[in-house]
Amino acid sequence: MTKALDEAAPLHEAAALREAADAVRSADTIVTMGHVGPDGDSLGSMLAIAAGASNAGKEAYATFGEPFVVGKQYRYLDTSFLVRPGEVPDEIDLAVVVDTSVPSRLGSVLPIVERAGRVLVVDHHLAQDGELDGIQLVDTTAGAAAQVVFRLLRELEWPLTPEIATALYTGIVTDTGRFQYSATTSEIHHITAALIDAGVEPQLVSRHVYEESPFAFLHVAGVVMNRAELDPAKRLVWSVLTRRDLAKEKLRYEDADGLIDLIRIAEESDVACLLREIGDDAYKGSLRSRGRVDVAAIATAFGGGGHHNAAGFVAKGDVGSIIGSIRDALP
Repeated sequence: MTKALDEAAPLHEAAALREAADAVRSADTIVTMGHVGPDGDSLGSMLAIAAGASNAGKEAYATFGEPFVVGKQYRYLDTSFLVRPGEVPDEIDLAVVVDTSVPSRLGSVLPIVERAGRVLVVDHHLAQDGELDGIQLVDTTAGAAAQVVFRLLRELEWPLTPEIATALYTGIVTDTGRFQYSATTSEIHHITAALIDAGVEPQLVSRHVYEESPFAFLHVAGVVMNRAELDPAKRLVWSVLTRRDLAKEKLRYEDADGLIDLIRIAEESDVACLLREIGDDAYKGSLRSRGRVDVAAIATAFGGGGHHNAAGFVAKGDVGSIIGSIRDALP
């Protein structure tokens, strides 16, 4: 590892890092898992740990709860360790939960955590009520869970293969908004430099994640943008994506990722919200802030969470009442 990276890395809870590494070393069977509907950070983090553990001679699996669907934009990742929850063995030495510490966000893989001999949480979100018990390797200043995973792999002295490096790079580039968000630090840039040296092809990741979508996505994007509304007083821009919108264009839910970035560019807004219909009177909300407003606090009020500038939640009710609650929470 480069001297520059070692010097740039912030002081981490050394005891927690050592405890986490010792737990991984002592485990023969490891299952890594992320939250339901894993994003690039959750998926990349779990795959990187599973691959590293397998290379170290351990029995390793990666999984997440139903719906068990990996977004097509991540097809370049090595998913050979990915199995459905029912394919995970009964006897597990260590469950490694990444990118969340909230049991409800694990869905159908929660029983796997509960039967594991030990639990390790690797995350970068603020703790919430009902968080998982176990070893907590959490840094809320990190820009991505993959950043914390990188530190863990370095502590373990596990080599960075191109596959592992690409998984970690995916987690970092997606959760930092392509290095645009405020959590992007010099350490992140030093890490990504090390990952590129290990074999990452940034242009490949960028093309698949950000520059390829079905043609029908353009129609859905047009509908969402045409439906957008602005509240100048609250500096809030928001829009809605319905199940009917997706069905009409024969798109899957995960095909619509990234729509929040289209409406958040309105310069009159401080906060952007996209509500995606997921059931009868049920919506998944994505929130983005330019920095003045802590959208994680708003998401937490709905039972969700996230970061100061990017957060999410699931809410029951009609669109008007959900947006009204968000308006009431804004200064």
